[in-house]
Amino acid sequence: MWVSVASAVTLWLASGGIGNITDLSGVLTAAGIVTGLVGTDLILVMLVLAARIPLIDRVFGQDTAMAVHRQIGKPALYLILAHGVLLTIGYAMADGSNVVTETISLFQGPDMALAYLGLGLLVLVVVTSVVAVRRRFSYEAWHLIHLLSYAAVLIAVPHQLSAGGVLAEGTGERAYWIALYVLAFGSIAVFRFGVPIVRSARHGIRVAAVEKIAPGVVSIHLTGRNLDRLQTAGGQYAIWRFWTGSTWWHAHPISFSSVPTATSARITVRDLGTGSAAISRVRRGTQVSIEGPYGVFTDAHRVAPKLAVVAAGIGITPIRSLLEHSALRPGEATVLLRGSDTEQGYLWNEIAELPGMGGNAVYTMLGARPHGLATWMSLEALNRGVTINTVFPDLLSSDLYVCGPQAWTDLVIRDGRAAGLPEEQIHVERFDW
Repeated sequence: MWVSVASAVTLWLASGGIGNITDLSGVLTAAGIVTGLVGTDLILVMLVLAARIPLIDRVFGQDTAMAVHRQIGKPALYLILAHGVLLTIGYAMADGSNVVTETISLFQGPDMALAYLGLGLLVLVVVTSVVAVRRRFSYEAWHLIHLLSYAAVLIAVPHQLSAGGVLAEGTGERAYWIALYVLAFGSIAVFRFGVPIVRSARHGIRVAAVEKIAPGVVSIHLTGRNLDRLQTAGGQYAIWRFWTGSTWWHAHPISFSSVPTATSARITVRDLGTGSAAISRVRRGTQVSIEGPYGVFTDAHRVAPKLAVVAAGIGITPIRSLLEHSALRPGEATVLLRGSDTEQGYLWNEIAELPGMGGNAVYTMLGARPHGLATWMSLEALNRGVTINTVFPDLLSSDLYVCGPQAWTDLVIRDGRAAGLPEEQIHVERFDW
């Protein structure tokens, strides 16, 4: 991100942009150009981060990429707003007119009218992404609005290539920006649309059975062709779309609850809302599209000799496939399964039966958390003096994998950090993007 921003500014300086500054109007105009270049560059970087490029996912994880995507959204918008304001004032001073007259004059050009429309769409996208505002929308409505960011960037292209001659034809700047646009939108086209369509058609995934394993929780057994060629690592997830009348419009990020074989795969879903409730009722034979697999919640990212695992509720699903896929030695892993009551013991019976779990410890912790106390443990465990260090005596020489409700997960991570566990040994994957 920083390299691309520096490149955009450097190319503008190298083209003699600073040589046009002779008075205050030139300073404002130059500042407007630079803020526009940097803001546009950041927006294109945001699109690259949201494109689910396999290399970015393997190194950083999609949750980290989307966290950065969100972080630079507001700064990018502020820079684009500053671009419009500074240029308008700078042009008005140079023309000897006022801001209102200059704005009306700019609107008269078709390219500039598109630029203002693009700015309006960007404002709408950023405003609806604010947490307090986003909660008022359904996920589907918000996602549809968010797609407008693609249109906002595209309709602003003509004004960038024509207005002011900044990106004159035949210059290095023009080649750089065209390449950046091709990278951003090409990545979206290939990895968000092309690859998933081809992959779904190639593997022909369908629902084989829906198995109820607890109240509000089902395992969806899938069948298909050469599913092992997905090269899914234990702990990963995919984005699934079930083609029925009530579910086709909603894609769900759901972890594999077992490592796929050549002809079968399994995901386990808890009813957490309208969308997940609908897919838990899909019928046998339903066609399924897949995007992925994704995620760095795998043993490939381990750095320590031992393994500490904490899972709660439906967070057992990636943990179960992670342990299935890991080649564990006796005494290497310690697993704690957490639930408020026995009904939350989803797939617990399968953990100890995994081939790699022989000689490794599996503990359970049942019971509600004490009211008013920020802890991930049960009241009974706290009364017995249980801590994260007593559960995992070798914590500092272990990789800690945590999966469960987000607020609960944050408390486990807090205790791990307080015990001195380095960040590179803490593994968690968020799905709130």
